[in-house]
Amino acid sequence: MNNKFILASLLITVGIGGCKKDFLEVEPTGFTTPEQLAGAAKQDPNLLNGNISGLYSTMFTTGVGGTTGHDDFGQKGIDIYTDMMQSDMVLGALNYGWYSTVARYLATNDFTTNPVYVPWRYYYRLVYGSNIIIGILGGNDAIPEEAGNKYTMGQAKAMRAYAYFYLTQLYAKEYGDGTQKILPLLTSSTDLNLPKSTTKEVYDLMESDLRSAITLLTGFSRSGKQQINASVAKGLLTYVLSARGSQADLAEVVTLTQEIMSAFPKTTPNFLVYNGANGNTAGFNNVATPSWMWGVDLTLAQDLDLISWWGQVDQFTYSYAWAGDPKVIDKALYDGIAADDIRKAQFATPNEDFPLQPVNKFFAPARTEGGQRQVETDYLYMRADEFYLMNAEAKARLGQTAEAVSGLKLYLTDRVSDLSYLDALSGSGLISEIYRQTRIEMWGEGKSYLAMKRLKQNVVRGSNHLFEAGATFPYSENKLTMVIPQAEVLNNPNLNN
Repeated sequence: MNNKFILASLLITVGIGGCKKDFLEVEPTGFTTPEQLAGAAKQDPNLLNGNISGLYSTMFTTGVGGTTGHDDFGQKGIDIYTDMMQSDMVLGALNYGWYSTVARYLATNDFTTNPVYVPWRYYYRLVYGSNIIIGILGGNDAIPEEAGNKYTMGQAKAMRAYAYFYLTQLYAKEYGDGTQKILPLLTSSTDLNLPKSTTKEVYDLMESDLRSAITLLTGFSRSGKQQINASVAKGLLTYVLSARGSQADLAEVVTLTQEIMSAFPKTTPNFLVYNGANGNTAGFNNVATPSWMWGVDLTLAQDLDLISWWGQVDQFTYSYAWAGDPKVIDKALYDGIAADDIRKAQFATPNEDFPLQPVNKFFAPARTEGGQRQVETDYLYMRADEFYLMNAEAKARLGQTAEAVSGLKLYLTDRVSDLSYLDALSGSGLISEIYRQTRIEMWGEGKSYLAMKRLKQNVVRGSNHLFEAGATFPYSENKLTMVIPQAEVLNNPNLNN
């Protein structure tokens, strides 16, 4: 990974007014270097709070992927990429062209395109920023003595693992036997131009980081859901272990998900679907929702507008969806949602205004068409429901059929009236049904692609896709995994050594 071209933009400048005057005069500069930060942090450990906050801000910053594109705005922009690659999110028109190369499966295997460059740059920015913090606190094996520094170290390690996890999902087809070389593995802010490491090496680092983070974050009382706590770190570890998928991994997934389920409720029906006639105006727009584990409270101070997830998807925001490029649910998936499933009402019917758009799941609360100009509706990164479903999924993959069916029934009981059909399912049929329920529950949240990869499921496009309608693609199809972008190939001479 070549860091020279992004070094200045990655360094997070923090105020050091509380430090000694002579420290400021030793190395006057427009940027704060890792060495300066380390010295300053020894005098004032609270300085690192600015660095970890900077990592979280990166997750929703426009242009963080190194472009001026209206699809470049951090994690939620990549969630749209993955939802379209997995194909449950359909690009409904081509008036403006954003995401058209992703929807066509043209971008993923062309190393010159922005859609393969943006995630690479974004996640490696997070890796580099995390490595700065970890280095300041003593390095990968250090355990800080001061409680605040422990919590900061835990968050930095979890953020590094989160970034690497998404890189493994986007740029590698699967874990395989662990020997495939997939990514440069940077564990220090001084790492430069490293060759690819193996899948096993990357997964081992993610696992180590997250286990360390869970321990370091024990007792951490976060100030808001934007911060990673021990439960979020457990959720990230659940994803890593599920993707690797050994029997031991899956057994631990059962334990981890049960711990999360005991700490967070699932999303209740009153938050699932808008129904103004019943006075229910709740939707997927407020980080205070009890089931949301990780997200950000967006305010006018963040200065987000058209270039945002809401600016791409929401009919009630000044958005591309409102102006003529709607993002809609795959027709086959919609048709397969049972009539007695309350989640079907999250989407406008084919005969209503805004057909198949998620107007009753994601919406600015005022519900004025094109009305929200400055984004104040919140971003969701993780919610407890993911782990209720992954608990049943892991049990099914372990062959614990009765337990998996029971867990899935319990989860769906306030969503679907008739669940009797589940009793006849087992083996691959049960796993496929859990995957289908995950696709329904998590539509538009960037999670279905991850499930498709770990469960090795086919992508089958419905009739309303503008491209490749009705086509089937196996999870291992080259089009469903991105290639390493041109910038890395050209700037890292050791990439394939």
